[in-house]
Amino acid sequence: MTVSVDYAIDAYWERGWHGPATVRITPDRISVLPDTQTTDASTATAQHLPGVLLPGFRDSHVHLGLIDPHTLIAGGLAAVDDLGSDPARLAEWAADETIPELRYAGAFITAPGGYPSTRAWAAALAVREVSTGEQAVTVVAEQVSAGATLVKVTLNTDDGPVIGDDTLAAVVEYAHSRGCEVVAHAQGAGQAQRAFDAGVDRLAHTPWTERLDDALIDAMAQKDTRLSAGRHSWVSTLDIHGYGQRGTDFEVASDNLRRFHHAGGIVHYGTDLGSGDLPLGLNHRELEALQDAGVRNDALLRALCLPSLGSTVSYLPTVPDTDTDTDAETDLAQWLMTATVVTARELMRTR
Repeated sequence: MTVSVDYAIDAYWERGWHGPATVRITPDRISVLPDTQTTDASTATAQHLPGVLLPGFRDSHVHLGLIDPHTLIAGGLAAVDDLGSDPARLAEWAADETIPELRYAGAFITAPGGYPSTRAWAAALAVREVSTGEQAVTVVAEQVSAGATLVKVTLNTDDGPVIGDDTLAAVVEYAHSRGCEVVAHAQGAGQAQRAFDAGVDRLAHTPWTERLDDALIDAMAQKDTRLSAGRHSWVSTLDIHGYGQRGTDFEVASDNLRRFHHAGGIVHYGTDLGSGDLPLGLNHRELEALQDAGVRNDALLRALCLPSLGSTVSYLPTVPDTDTDTDAETDLAQWLMTATVVTARELMRTR
Protein backbone atom coordinates (compact mmCIF):
# COMPACT_ATOMS: atom_id res chain seq x y z
CA MET A 1 0.00 0.00 0.00
CA THR A 2 1.35 3.44 -0.96
CA VAL A 3 1.96 5.53 2.15
CA SER A 4 3.01 8.72 0.36
CA VAL A 5 3.67 10.12 -3.09
CA ASP A 6 5.75 13.08 -4.21
CA TYR A 7 4.89 15.70 -6.80
CA ALA A 8 7.14 18.32 -8.36
CA ILE A 9 5.16 21.56 -8.60
CA ASP A 10 5.95 24.81 -10.36
CA ALA A 11 5.17 27.03 -7.36
CA TYR A 12 3.21 27.31 -4.15
CA TRP A 13 2.02 30.13 -1.91
CA GLU A 14 2.17 29.88 1.87
CA ARG A 15 2.53 33.31 3.49
CA GLY A 16 4.50 34.22 0.36
CA TRP A 17 5.47 32.82 -3.05
CA HIS A 18 7.88 29.87 -3.26
CA GLY A 19 8.98 27.29 -5.75
CA PRO A 20 9.56 25.24 -7.73
CA ALA A 21 9.25 22.63 -4.99
CA THR A 22 8.53 19.01 -4.19
CA VAL A 23 5.43 18.24 -2.13
CA ARG A 24 4.77 15.01 -0.28
CA ILE A 25 1.22 13.70 -0.18
CA THR A 26 0.01 11.40 2.59
CA PRO A 27 -3.64 10.43 3.07
CA ASP A 28 -4.23 13.29 5.51
CA ARG A 29 -1.67 15.95 4.59
CA ILE A 30 -0.03 17.86 1.75
CA SER A 31 3.33 19.27 2.80
CA VAL A 32 6.31 20.87 1.11
CA LEU A 33 9.57 18.97 1.48
CA PRO A 34 12.35 21.14 2.91
CA ASP A 35 15.40 21.44 0.69
CA THR A 36 17.27 19.11 3.04
CA GLN A 37 14.75 16.35 2.31
CA THR A 38 14.63 16.90 -1.44
CA THR A 39 17.24 14.48 -2.73
CA ASP A 40 18.12 13.79 -6.33
CA ALA A 41 16.34 10.45 -6.00
CA SER A 42 13.10 11.95 -4.70
CA THR A 43 13.18 14.65 -7.36
CA ALA A 44 13.70 12.06 -10.07
CA THR A 45 10.73 9.96 -8.93
CA ALA A 46 8.39 12.89 -8.30
CA GLN A 47 5.70 13.22 -10.94
CA HIS A 48 5.37 16.74 -12.35
CA LEU A 49 2.12 18.45 -11.37
CA PRO A 50 2.04 21.58 -13.53
CA GLY A 51 0.72 24.64 -11.77
CA VAL A 52 0.40 26.00 -8.25
CA LEU A 53 -0.85 24.85 -4.85
CA LEU A 54 -2.33 27.31 -2.39
CA PRO A 55 -3.87 26.77 1.04
CA GLY A 56 -7.60 26.23 0.60
CA PHE A 57 -9.86 29.24 0.13
CA ARG A 58 -12.17 30.20 3.00
CA ASP A 59 -15.31 32.33 2.85
CA SER A 60 -15.45 33.79 6.35
CA HIS A 61 -19.14 34.74 6.22
CA VAL A 62 -21.78 32.34 4.93
CA HIS A 63 -25.24 31.12 5.95
CA LEU A 64 -25.51 27.48 4.92
CA GLY A 65 -29.15 27.37 5.96
CA LEU A 66 -30.02 29.66 3.05
CA ILE A 67 -28.19 27.79 0.28
CA ASP A 68 -27.28 24.27 -0.83
CA PRO A 69 -23.93 23.78 0.93
CA HIS A 70 -23.07 20.80 -1.26
CA THR A 71 -22.40 23.17 -4.19
CA LEU A 72 -19.58 25.08 -2.55
CA ILE A 73 -16.60 22.78 -3.10
CA ALA A 74 -17.31 22.76 -6.83
CA GLY A 75 -17.45 26.56 -6.58
CA GLY A 76 -13.86 26.70 -5.31
CA LEU A 77 -14.31 26.92 -1.52
CA ALA A 78 -12.37 24.60 0.76
CA ALA A 79 -13.62 26.10 4.03
CA VAL A 80 -16.38 28.35 5.33
CA ASP A 81 -17.37 30.14 8.53
CA ASP A 82 -21.14 30.00 9.08
CA LEU A 83 -22.23 33.08 11.02
CA GLY A 84 -25.83 32.20 11.73
CA SER A 85 -27.73 28.98 11.06
CA ASP A 86 -29.52 26.21 12.93
CA PRO A 87 -26.83 24.67 15.19
CA ALA A 88 -28.27 21.17 14.85
CA ARG A 89 -28.03 21.35 11.05
CA LEU A 90 -24.55 22.82 11.30
CA ALA A 91 -23.34 19.94 13.44
CA GLU A 92 -24.56 17.54 10.74
CA TRP A 93 -22.92 19.53 7.95
CA ALA A 94 -19.62 19.70 9.85
CA ALA A 95 -19.37 15.91 9.60
CA ASP A 96 -20.23 15.83 5.88
CA GLU A 97 -17.13 15.48 3.68
CA THR A 98 -19.04 16.80 0.65
CA ILE A 99 -19.27 20.21 2.35
CA PRO A 100 -16.29 22.54 2.90
CA GLU A 101 -14.43 22.45 6.20
CA LEU A 102 -16.79 24.20 8.57
CA ARG A 103 -16.43 26.49 11.56
CA TYR A 104 -19.64 27.96 12.89
CA ALA A 105 -21.32 30.25 15.37
CA GLY A 106 -24.68 28.55 15.65
CA ALA A 107 -27.62 30.86 16.36
CA PHE A 108 -27.71 34.63 16.07
CA ILE A 109 -27.77 36.22 19.52
CA THR A 110 -29.90 39.37 19.60
CA ALA A 111 -32.22 41.46 21.76
CA PRO A 112 -35.93 40.62 21.97
CA GLY A 113 -37.37 41.81 18.66
CA GLY A 114 -33.88 42.60 17.38
CA TYR A 115 -32.34 41.86 14.00
CA PRO A 116 -32.81 39.38 12.35
CA SER A 117 -35.72 37.98 14.38
CA THR A 118 -38.32 39.83 12.29
CA ARG A 119 -36.85 38.91 8.90
CA ALA A 120 -38.65 36.27 6.83
CA TRP A 121 -35.42 34.51 5.90
CA ALA A 122 -34.48 34.08 9.56
CA ALA A 123 -37.10 31.33 9.85
CA ALA A 124 -34.66 29.04 8.04
CA LEU A 125 -31.91 29.84 10.53
CA ALA A 126 -31.74 30.12 14.29
CA VAL A 127 -32.18 33.27 16.37
CA ARG A 128 -31.89 33.41 20.16
CA GLU A 129 -33.21 36.50 21.94
CA VAL A 130 -31.61 37.53 25.24
CA SER A 131 -32.14 40.49 27.55
CA THR A 132 -29.81 39.71 30.48
CA GLY A 133 -26.26 38.56 30.98
CA GLU A 134 -27.47 35.33 32.55
CA GLN A 135 -29.59 34.52 29.51
CA ALA A 136 -26.67 35.37 27.24
CA VAL A 137 -24.33 32.99 29.06
CA THR A 138 -26.89 30.19 28.80
CA VAL A 139 -27.36 30.73 25.06
CA VAL A 140 -23.62 30.90 24.37
CA ALA A 141 -23.14 27.67 26.33
CA GLU A 142 -25.81 26.00 24.19
CA GLN A 143 -24.03 27.02 20.98
CA VAL A 144 -20.68 25.74 22.27
CA SER A 145 -22.30 22.44 23.27
CA ALA A 146 -23.56 22.16 19.69
CA GLY A 147 -20.00 22.50 18.36
CA ALA A 148 -19.70 26.25 17.84
CA THR A 149 -16.22 27.77 17.97
CA LEU A 150 -17.50 31.24 17.08
CA VAL A 151 -20.28 33.30 18.70
CA LYS A 152 -22.41 35.69 16.63
CA VAL A 153 -24.09 38.74 18.17
CA THR A 154 -26.14 41.34 16.29
CA LEU A 155 -25.90 45.07 17.03
CA ASN A 156 -28.22 46.58 14.43
CA THR A 157 -29.91 49.79 15.54
CA ASP A 158 -31.18 50.36 12.00
CA ASP A 159 -33.53 47.39 12.36
CA GLY A 160 -34.77 47.10 15.92
CA PRO A 161 -33.45 46.99 19.48
CA VAL A 162 -29.99 45.77 20.46
CA ILE A 163 -28.67 44.10 23.59
CA GLY A 164 -27.40 46.35 26.37
CA ASP A 165 -23.79 46.88 27.34
CA ASP A 166 -23.91 44.51 30.32
CA THR A 167 -25.42 41.73 28.21
CA LEU A 168 -22.87 42.29 25.45
CA ALA A 169 -20.07 42.18 28.01
CA ALA A 170 -21.42 38.87 29.32
CA VAL A 171 -21.48 37.40 25.80
CA VAL A 172 -17.87 38.42 25.18
CA GLU A 173 -16.52 37.37 28.56
CA TYR A 174 -18.16 33.96 28.57
CA ALA A 175 -17.42 33.23 24.91
CA HIS A 176 -13.75 34.02 25.47
CA SER A 177 -13.71 31.79 28.55
CA ARG A 178 -14.91 28.93 26.31
CA GLY A 179 -12.25 29.62 23.66
CA CYS A 180 -14.64 31.19 21.13
CA GLU A 181 -14.14 34.33 19.08
CA VAL A 182 -17.06 36.77 19.12
CA VAL A 183 -18.27 38.08 15.76
CA ALA A 184 -20.63 41.05 15.58
CA HIS A 185 -23.02 42.32 12.94
CA ALA A 186 -22.52 46.03 13.67
CA GLN A 187 -24.97 48.30 11.83
CA GLY A 188 -26.01 51.82 12.75
CA ALA A 189 -24.24 54.83 14.17
CA GLY A 190 -21.74 53.94 16.86
CA GLN A 191 -22.24 50.18 16.79
CA ALA A 192 -18.80 49.32 15.34
CA GLN A 193 -17.20 51.43 18.09
CA ARG A 194 -19.42 49.74 20.68
CA ALA A 195 -18.48 46.27 19.48
CA PHE A 196 -14.78 47.08 19.58
CA ASP A 197 -15.00 48.69 23.03
CA ALA A 198 -16.70 45.52 24.33
CA GLY A 199 -13.87 43.29 23.09
CA VAL A 200 -15.60 41.78 20.05
CA ASP A 201 -12.97 39.92 18.05
CA ARG A 202 -14.33 40.35 14.54
CA LEU A 203 -16.85 42.39 12.58
CA ALA A 204 -18.98 40.22 10.31
CA HIS A 205 -19.15 43.08 7.78
CA THR A 206 -16.91 45.97 6.90
CA PRO A 207 -18.81 48.93 8.42
CA TRP A 208 -20.95 50.59 5.76
CA THR A 209 -23.55 52.73 7.53
CA GLU A 210 -21.02 55.33 8.69
CA ARG A 211 -17.50 56.48 7.93
CA LEU A 212 -15.35 55.46 10.89
CA ASP A 213 -12.88 58.06 12.09
CA ASP A 214 -9.18 57.43 11.62
CA ALA A 215 -8.46 57.15 15.35
CA LEU A 216 -10.95 54.30 15.76
CA ILE A 217 -9.64 52.50 12.70
CA ASP A 218 -6.06 52.84 13.92
CA ALA A 219 -7.04 51.43 17.32
CA MET A 220 -8.87 48.51 15.70
CA ALA A 221 -5.79 47.65 13.64
CA GLN A 222 -3.41 47.33 16.61
CA LYS A 223 -2.51 44.30 18.71
CA ASP A 224 -5.06 43.88 21.48
CA THR A 225 -4.61 41.50 24.40
CA ARG A 226 -8.36 41.56 25.16
CA LEU A 227 -9.07 39.53 22.04
CA SER A 228 -8.83 35.77 21.52
CA ALA A 229 -6.45 36.02 18.57
CA GLY A 230 -4.69 39.11 19.90
CA ARG A 231 -5.96 41.20 16.98
CA HIS A 232 -9.31 42.60 15.88
CA SER A 233 -10.36 41.75 12.31
CA TRP A 234 -13.03 42.49 9.70
CA VAL A 235 -14.79 40.30 7.16
CA SER A 236 -14.94 42.12 3.82
CA THR A 237 -18.52 41.52 2.46
CA LEU A 238 -18.25 44.39 -0.03
CA ASP A 239 -20.17 42.86 -2.93
CA ILE A 240 -23.46 42.61 -1.00
CA HIS A 241 -23.69 46.38 -1.49
CA GLY A 242 -25.07 46.45 -5.03
CA TYR A 243 -24.05 42.97 -6.24
CA GLY A 244 -21.70 44.48 -8.81
CA GLN A 245 -23.55 47.78 -9.21
CA ARG A 246 -21.79 49.26 -6.16
CA GLY A 247 -23.27 52.56 -4.87
CA THR A 248 -23.07 54.68 -1.70
CA ASP A 249 -22.96 51.84 0.85
CA PHE A 250 -20.27 50.11 -1.20
CA GLU A 251 -18.17 53.27 -1.34
CA VAL A 252 -18.44 53.90 2.41
CA ALA A 253 -17.47 50.30 3.17
CA SER A 254 -14.60 50.38 0.68
CA ASP A 255 -13.23 53.59 2.18
CA ASN A 256 -13.37 52.12 5.69
CA LEU A 257 -11.71 48.90 4.54
CA ARG A 258 -9.01 50.74 2.62
CA ARG A 259 -8.02 52.72 5.71
CA PHE A 260 -8.26 49.70 8.03
CA HIS A 261 -6.00 47.65 5.76
CA HIS A 262 -3.56 50.55 5.34
CA ALA A 263 -3.35 50.83 9.15
CA GLY A 264 -2.36 47.16 9.34
CA GLY A 265 -5.75 45.67 10.17
CA ILE A 266 -6.53 42.00 9.49
CA VAL A 267 -9.02 41.46 6.67
CA HIS A 268 -10.82 38.19 5.91
CA TYR A 269 -12.42 37.41 2.57
CA GLY A 270 -16.13 36.87 3.12
CA THR A 271 -19.33 37.44 1.17
CA ASP A 272 -22.40 36.90 3.41
CA LEU A 273 -23.24 34.02 1.09
CA GLY A 274 -26.93 33.24 1.28
CA SER A 275 -27.88 36.93 1.32
CA GLY A 276 -29.05 38.01 -2.11
CA ASP A 277 -27.62 37.33 -5.54
CA LEU A 278 -24.18 35.96 -4.73
CA PRO A 279 -22.36 33.14 -6.56
CA LEU A 280 -22.24 29.75 -4.86
CA GLY A 281 -18.49 29.66 -4.45
CA LEU A 282 -15.61 32.04 -4.94
CA ASN A 283 -16.88 35.52 -5.83
CA HIS A 284 -14.89 37.36 -8.50
CA ARG A 285 -16.64 40.66 -7.70
CA GLU A 286 -15.60 40.40 -4.04
CA LEU A 287 -11.99 39.74 -5.05
CA GLU A 288 -11.99 42.75 -7.37
CA ALA A 289 -13.58 44.94 -4.69
CA LEU A 290 -10.87 43.92 -2.22
CA GLN A 291 -8.17 44.79 -4.75
CA ASP A 292 -9.83 48.14 -5.43
CA ALA A 293 -9.73 48.81 -1.67
CA GLY A 294 -5.97 48.15 -1.61
CA VAL A 295 -6.02 44.51 -0.46
CA ARG A 296 -3.76 43.23 -3.22
CA ASN A 297 -1.22 40.55 -4.07
CA ASP A 298 -0.03 38.72 -0.92
CA ALA A 299 -2.55 40.64 1.20
CA LEU A 300 -5.39 39.34 -0.95
CA LEU A 301 -4.13 35.77 -0.60
CA ARG A 302 -3.77 36.16 3.18
CA ALA A 303 -7.39 37.34 3.35
CA LEU A 304 -8.60 34.40 1.26
CA CYS A 305 -6.46 31.39 2.14
CA LEU A 306 -6.32 29.08 5.13
CA PRO A 307 -3.17 29.59 7.23
CA SER A 308 -1.25 26.73 5.62
CA LEU A 309 -1.37 23.75 3.31
CA GLY A 310 -3.16 20.82 4.92
CA SER A 311 -5.31 17.91 3.85
CA THR A 312 -7.26 20.11 1.41
CA VAL A 313 -5.75 22.73 -0.89
CA SER A 314 -6.55 24.88 -3.88
CA TYR A 315 -4.93 23.78 -7.13
CA LEU A 316 -4.46 26.11 -10.09
CA PRO A 317 -3.05 24.74 -13.35
CA THR A 318 -1.08 27.86 -14.32
CA VAL A 319 1.46 30.13 -12.63
CA PRO A 320 0.29 33.75 -12.25
CA ASP A 321 2.12 36.90 -13.16
CA THR A 322 3.02 38.31 -9.74
CA ASP A 323 4.10 41.75 -10.95
CA THR A 324 2.51 44.61 -9.01
CA ASP A 325 1.11 46.65 -11.89
CA THR A 326 -2.65 47.12 -12.18
CA ASP A 327 -3.13 44.64 -15.02
CA ALA A 328 -1.37 41.89 -13.06
CA GLU A 329 -3.58 42.58 -10.02
CA THR A 330 -6.67 42.28 -12.16
CA ASP A 331 -5.30 39.04 -13.56
CA LEU A 332 -4.74 37.71 -10.02
CA ALA A 333 -8.46 37.91 -9.24
CA GLN A 334 -9.31 36.20 -12.51
CA TRP A 335 -6.58 33.60 -12.01
CA LEU A 336 -7.93 32.70 -8.57
CA MET A 337 -11.27 31.88 -10.19
CA THR A 338 -9.59 28.94 -11.98
CA ALA A 339 -8.91 27.15 -8.68
CA THR A 340 -10.08 23.63 -7.95
CA VAL A 341 -10.43 22.23 -4.44
CA VAL A 342 -8.41 19.02 -4.11
CA THR A 343 -7.75 16.72 -1.17
CA ALA A 344 -4.64 14.74 -0.32
CA ARG A 345 -6.49 11.49 -1.01
CA GLU A 346 -7.55 12.72 -4.45
CA LEU A 347 -3.96 13.60 -5.31
CA MET A 348 -2.80 10.17 -4.19
CA ARG A 349 -5.39 8.51 -6.41
CA THR A 350 -4.30 10.49 -9.48
CA ARG A 351 -0.68 9.33 -9.18
